[in-house]
Amino acid sequence: MSTGTSSASSSASTPVSTSSVDNILFATYVLVSLASVVGAFCIYRLIASAARYIRRLTCLNNDTQMYFRMPNIWFGRVKKHLIYAPLFRSRHMQELQLLGRWGIGVLPTRFQTIFLTLVIGMNVALCTTGIEWSQAGTPNMLDHLRNRAGTLAVANLIPLVIMGGRNNPLIQCLKISFDTFNLVHRWFGRIIVIEAVVHTVSFTVKAVKLAGWKGIQADLQSSKLIISGFIGTVGFIFIILHSSAILRHAFYETFLHMHILVVILVFGALYIHLEGLQQLIYVQITIAAWATERGVRLALMIYRNAGRGGSLATIEPLAGDAIRVTIKMARPWNYQPGQYMFLTLPSIGLWTSHPFSVAWSDTEERLDYEKGLAMNRQDILALQQTTVSAVIRRRDGFTNALYKKAEKAQGRLTMTALVEGPYGGLHSLRSYGSVLIFAGGVGITHQVGYIRDLVVGFSNGTVATRRVTLVWIIQSPEHLEWIRPWMTSILALDKRRDILKIQLFVTRPRATKEIHSPSATVQMFPGRPNIDTLVGMECEAQVGAMGVSVCGTGALADDVRMAVRKRQGVSNIDFVEESYSW
Repeated sequence: MSTGTSSASSSASTPVSTSSVDNILFATYVLVSLASVVGAFCIYRLIASAARYIRRLTCLNNDTQMYFRMPNIWFGRVKKHLIYAPLFRSRHMQELQLLGRWGIGVLPTRFQTIFLTLVIGMNVALCTTGIEWSQAGTPNMLDHLRNRAGTLAVANLIPLVIMGGRNNPLIQCLKISFDTFNLVHRWFGRIIVIEAVVHTVSFTVKAVKLAGWKGIQADLQSSKLIISGFIGTVGFIFIILHSSAILRHAFYETFLHMHILVVILVFGALYIHLEGLQQLIYVQITIAAWATERGVRLALMIYRNAGRGGSLATIEPLAGDAIRVTIKMARPWNYQPGQYMFLTLPSIGLWTSHPFSVAWSDTEERLDYEKGLAMNRQDILALQQTTVSAVIRRRDGFTNALYKKAEKAQGRLTMTALVEGPYGGLHSLRSYGSVLIFAGGVGITHQVGYIRDLVVGFSNGTVATRRVTLVWIIQSPEHLEWIRPWMTSILALDKRRDILKIQLFVTRPRATKEIHSPSATVQMFPGRPNIDTLVGMECEAQVGAMGVSVCGTGALADDVRMAVRKRQGVSNIDFVEESYSW
């Protein structure tokens, strides 16, 4: 048994020099290839941002903007068949259902699928190239396969961790949403698990041949190398199993805590497993990236909420199973349309945080400032207090508990809040002559900020926009109360009637008399809108380039996407989708 044990252990730790060099080289190929893709995207985003900036400046005093209405035929085809295209026909954000009850995720776009296929293909090619397949099952071949798969697995941990972080610097650099990075994060996780299993199976097959199962059993009891490797592989498998969409959606908070704990366990096991080997550097970089991202989150939360009495949230129950949350921030917040925050209410959800769109932000004067007249910029900032607001629809878990507490209070409820952010705000609509905005239900919270920004910009002459149309689909007229104070402010803005048109579609009116249009610029209709017809009508009256934004259900987003794709090459029209999945 002792001979078997030493043979099994040595089979895991004895490197083959040429193979070891190849493994590190191949792992470098993975990282360099990904870095090259990031670099190419950065160049594309810089060019696109410069073009939009020039377009906005050019159109500030141009009410027709005919030049920018004309489409680029070639790029229109790329957008229609690649960038905006779902994997198959029209379904992308509408979640796939198992037995009509459990969500199992969404289909990627065609462009996302191509990228993921290339990543998977690259890993398969690098994992299999140079392996002596003609000598399948021999110790030398198993050694090479084991080392190759293990090296690629730990190298892939670096992009895995970077893409899974809220403070991923690539989000702002590439203007790619966290939602997309989260999709890629999950696929990298699957690749790593497969490579880890190949690594473990290759070792096991060779070890069984040399020492039998008793030798492996003895190693699991005595060898730090084997024990840590076994823990790492089991941890990877557990992570992939408990990260399925069904379990994530049903038990999100449990999933999140288990995910973090098992990740820490796996990192520790890998560190021990690779101690003294070249591949340890990948684990060290991964741990450093993960710890840095967590540290940045903690630092931002402390900065945003510490001092000046902290951040306080006022909770107000609304009709239609919704809650309006208004937070007086401890420190100023430079709000941009499209931003979201992670909100922690310790009295409701302890330390758990949840993402919500920032629907509105205001700045008011602090009443507790005691230094008198402001003498410099620092004093002026100290006098100001930022408030951010969100509308939260009642679901399960945290939102259900919050709604019940607010309802029980029978009025406004104030509690301590911790806000992390801001995140998002990736897209600006200021360079478009025409903007068509779709919102479904509580998705209006993402769009209100854009509407105010464009109307104020039109009044001040700082945007290219000349037409803004909001299409808001709600189930009942009582849902109008969710944003009534903010919409009242927007409707009172200077020159609002010259630019903004609002169309409200009520899908479940209780009576016909509930459907009435207050004015020619604010109209209400029963039933669901014909998305394709609405997009077509706006294209006919289009001024300059058109931006179409949607935030709502997956079915609504897919319908808007299809309508925009149909008009590529006919009109200069861009599609902006806001979604957040977990």
